[in-house]
Amino acid sequence: MAVVVSEVIWLTGFLKELEMYKSDPVKLFCDNKAALQIATNPVFHERTKHIEIDLHFVREKIQLGLIQTHHISSSEQLADIMTKALGIQQHEYLLSKLGVKDMFQLPT
Repeated sequence: MAVVVSEVIWLTGFLKELEMYKSDPVKLFCDNKAALQIATNPVFHERTKHIEIDLHFVREKIQLGLIQTHHISSSEQLADIMTKALGIQQHEYLLSKLGVKDMFQLPT
């Protein structure tokens, strides 16, 4: 999550330079409820000690209102189409969510 947040911060800076930036918080969708809980709630736990620096970075950006986190179910996670082996139905469903159409099929 920290890598994505740092890329979002870079992109917002780039868009500001181009004068194309809107000040709305960037919506970050995640299918891991535990990661969202850790990022938004300032609770220390022995098992999260190794991710403490990344955790503080992400939490700071959330508190500043730059990032807004949202839970999304795994079946709706669009990033999975590029990162996971999916069944044909799930693959076609995510393609349709991305707006990709089969140009060899006749419209119905």
